[in-house]
Amino acid sequence: MILVMFDMDGTLIDTQALITEHMAATFQSAGLAAPTPEQSRRVIGLSLPVAMARLAQTDDAVLVEQLVDTYKSHYRASLLTDAGREGLYPGARDALDRLSRRDEIVLGIATGKGLNGVHRILELHGIAGHFSTLQTPDHNPSKPHPGMLETAMRETGATPERTVMIGDTTFDIEMGVAARCQTIGVTWGYHDPRELIAAGAATMIDQYDQLDGAIARLVE
Repeated sequence: MILVMFDMDGTLIDTQALITEHMAATFQSAGLAAPTPEQSRRVIGLSLPVAMARLAQTDDAVLVEQLVDTYKSHYRASLLTDAGREGLYPGARDALDRLSRRDEIVLGIATGKGLNGVHRILELHGIAGHFSTLQTPDHNPSKPHPGMLETAMRETGATPERTVMIGDTTFDIEMGVAARCQTIGVTWGYHDPRELIAAGAATMIDQYDQLDGAIARLVE
């Protein structure tokens, strides 16, 4: 068995504009300087409390909770007005369909999104049935802690050497390395590909039709 774990934002779905806009609005609502899009991109993938604390450069738990709640409110409101802004990257659906048809492969998610958001996105794109394990900060530490992958491996019976983490940020790669798993970086996401390589990505792909071959090179 091969366990193939996907990050969501920046790897499967393109939410960069949506997230950076909501981050800016959240900080402005609190009377704080809005983070730049680049600053917001740097924390995508972390759990929301960790991301907010890092952006605000604070350990004030009350402020962090306020920012998290405001961000969630902005995001929920946008679901009514911004339909279509959480699209899958080109080739993602075909890759998921291909992999899900292979008996020896089990698919999973490891993301900084909350579990409710994960379920909504998977249902939105009709791909919920492709995934056997969903790991989020609801029941795990934030990336880059290896907890999400360790939980996924326990749930599925996978071993680290036959588990592959696919992601677009250093947090994804560092999590995979910490869990002693194989790692694949994607070049279309939110961190520079050179950073992913420096973080320990075993291989990189530029498009989804390269994924099957990358997995084969690492674990087959």
